[in-house]
Amino acid sequence: MTIANWCVVAAAVLPVLTVGMAKAASRGSRKSGGYDNHNPRQWEERLEGWKQRAVAAQNNGFEALPLFVAAVLMAQQAHADQGKIDSLAGAFVIIRVLYVAIYLKDWATLRSLVWAAGVGVCIALIAMS
Repeated sequence: MTIANWCVVAAAVLPVLTVGMAKAASRGSRKSGGYDNHNPRQWEERLEGWKQRAVAAQNNGFEALPLFVAAVLMAQQAHADQGKIDSLAGAFVIIRVLYVAIYLKDWATLRSLVWAAGVGVCIALIAMS
């Protein structure tokens, strides 16, 4: 399995870990506002601050995933240089980790710039095909 393929796995797991932070920080009984696995969507709607942004970052991570997966597969299917594919895929994962950190800090303008960098990596991968 290539590094790029492992990066696809990492990009798929990252959103789950992102919201996991909010869930872990919301320990306690569901009656007292803790994480409610019986009604997770309702629980998410009541979140505020960084926990609410963690949910939004999770959603964005899942939204970004199809483009990244397609970009990696297109580049690999075209038999582009695997080293370059691996490097760009690694850059995408690093960018997404930064994106989550910046989102949690509520640095909106920088978050948008980092998001654009992630899209740029995907476009670069597609251009290799």
